Amino acid sequence: MEVTIRELRKDEYPQLTDFLYEAIFVPPGTPKPEREVIHEPELQVYVENFGTGIADFALAAEVEGGLVGCAWTRIMNDYGHLDEQTPSLAIAVFEQYRGRGIGTKLLKTLLIQLQESGYSQVSLSMQKANYAAQLYQKLGFQIVKENAEEWIMAVTLNPKKKETL
Repeated sequence: MEVTIRELRKDEYPQLTDFLYEAIFVPPGTPKPEREVIHEPELQVYVENFGTGIADFALAAEVEGGLVGCAWTRIMNDYGHLDEQTPSLAIAVFEQYRGRGIGTKLLKTLLIQLQESGYSQVSLSMQKANYAAQLYQKLGFQIVKENAEEWIMAVTLNPKKKETL
């Protein structure tokens, strides 16, 4: 399976809502929430008017001409917000394509893009039960805040160490 990582085109921005829904962590044995949940204000910050902010970056993973994953950032007051200079990250890969390294490729490429754009760190929020924590830690993310259910993690972006990503 050949995977192409590329910038998400402006005409594809509406598809971020599909990936936003896929990014919602659902613990095993728990039913998925209704799709309407993505219209809640605390989730709309991830996609509303995407492309208008200085830290609005989005990459797509494509297989056989179709989008199968997406990683994007923006500076927003979301669950993973640290400050007004730190973009927050969202990432999703459609379920049938998970476990194939696509998320890792998306994330590594996006981190390099953020480094090259001058950002010093990126953050995210995730539930502690999410299996993806291992991926983030492997790529250098560290827990900077936590509550009973979630971690806020961040990674320092050092332009002199691009090759380590």
